[in-house]
Amino acid sequence: MSTDTPAISDLDHHWLPFTANRDFKRDPRLMVKAEGMYYWNHQGERILDASSGLFCCAAGHCRPEITQAVTQQLQTLDYTPHFQLASPLSFTAAQRLAQITPTGLDRIFFSASGSDAVDTSLKIALAYHRAKGDGQRTRFISRERAYHGVNMGGTALSGLVNNRLAFGSGMTAVAHLRHTWLPENRFSRGLPANGAELADDLLRMVQLYGKDTIAACYIEPIAGSTGAVMPPVGYLERIREICDEYGILLVFDEVITGFGRTGKAFASQSFGVTPDIMTMAKAITNAAIPMGAIAVKREIYDTIVEQAPNDGVEFFHGYTYSGHPVACAAMLATLDIYEQEQLFERGETLSPYFLDAMYSLQDLPVITDIRGYGMLVGMDFAPTAKAGERGGLIQKALFKAGLHVKTTGDAGIIAPALIAERAHIDTLCDILRTVLKDI
Repeated sequence: MSTDTPAISDLDHHWLPFTANRDFKRDPRLMVKAEGMYYWNHQGERILDASSGLFCCAAGHCRPEITQAVTQQLQTLDYTPHFQLASPLSFTAAQRLAQITPTGLDRIFFSASGSDAVDTSLKIALAYHRAKGDGQRTRFISRERAYHGVNMGGTALSGLVNNRLAFGSGMTAVAHLRHTWLPENRFSRGLPANGAELADDLLRMVQLYGKDTIAACYIEPIAGSTGAVMPPVGYLERIREICDEYGILLVFDEVITGFGRTGKAFASQSFGVTPDIMTMAKAITNAAIPMGAIAVKREIYDTIVEQAPNDGVEFFHGYTYSGHPVACAAMLATLDIYEQEQLFERGETLSPYFLDAMYSLQDLPVITDIRGYGMLVGMDFAPTAKAGERGGLIQKALFKAGLHVKTTGDAGIIAPALIAERAHIDTLCDILRTVLKDI
């Protein structure tokens, strides 16, 4: 392991995503090794990973079971197209995934990322309505503070201003519901009591645009990237009710909340509300290999497939890496770990201790709100005169103190791996308190 900071010329050519590149290259934070709950930086210092990478390494880092499965697959079949061909492994992977998705969502389309999964779901929704003879349904509903990836469709759905600002109008047939963060719900634990009536914004959209024009409504059960904004009690149920009444597809984006983050396989199961389409990625392979997936109700699949001529392509969409055999091998090994180690149940058991620890920090003046459910917590930090500056300063200060926490603007998102022990939670809490009390 190198302990020398690379010369700045070594860093010039890489344009980093979602990064202040000039600032980073003056003071680089480079990860060179990972294992279990920890990273090691280029100076040989151990960093406790409090955000599971980007909420994706739910089983901890560098699992040998996944390494072995990937190595074996690379030595057997490194790649095959999935256009008019397929690997048997992709069918096994789809069948296995369908065993844990919400009841009825048992038709699986594979993508290469969460962003790809969201854009695929947009096309599925449009194709479904067209196949039903409802081709006029071309409008999509999203929410303020939503993050649905960074492809052009997901950018249009985004409710985060900086994710949209530089990229023009994109898809114009998108409207946004209000977000569900309310001041009166500050420091609520679990689902907040106030705000279910915000779901009726969808009814207003129906009344404004016409009941037969809306294709789908996109919801993150917990709005993750914006800082873990929870759905109020009764909110998701009301959204489901309105969608059913007006023939609108309900799409849950579970890229962050999937694979045990809420104590069940998916947040829809934790909250008892089943969507028509669900996107997922990140922890689907424990982030070892990029992969995404879209699960749809059987009726959606059947409608699209059966309207096409016999022996014709039914859905003109796909990716070079759809169903990639190495990604499928990584996914199957990951699902084995989740099942054999009962990690979803483990996260559910650890959640009260984790939430107790995180809410114990609410006395710190810099923290203006804490929101938590399962193994996911969002914290808001008092801003400086420049919005987002405090969050960036906190992220760097925590890293120097030996803790990785993802921040978005002035919010921190804490989501430790499901293999965490209580001692990891204690260390995480201690570092947060030490750094935040002086920030």
